[in-house]
Amino acid sequence: MARLTAKKRNQLPAGSFALKGRRYPVNDKAHARNALARVAQHGTPEEKAAVRRKVQGKFPGIAVSGPKKTSAKKTRGRKPLAAKR
Repeated sequence: MARLTAKKRNQLPAGSFALKGRRYPVNDKAHARNALARVAQHGTPEEKAAVRRKVQGKFPGIAVSGPKKTSAKKTRGRKPLAAKR
């Protein structure tokens, strides 16, 4: 990833950030991918959606996955396998 110094970051226009408050810079592909990873770790669902929209709009070639669906694993009437000792 290209180094983004404080001076360079301060010179970026507001449109180069995914969220208000100059959060999650997406000035290039590397920073856009990094923004997706960081917001996945620390962001609220609303922030995640906003960052995904911004990255997809600015860099359509970057794969942006939506929220992961969690579901209970179905056993179809079978008992789950017991853990081996």
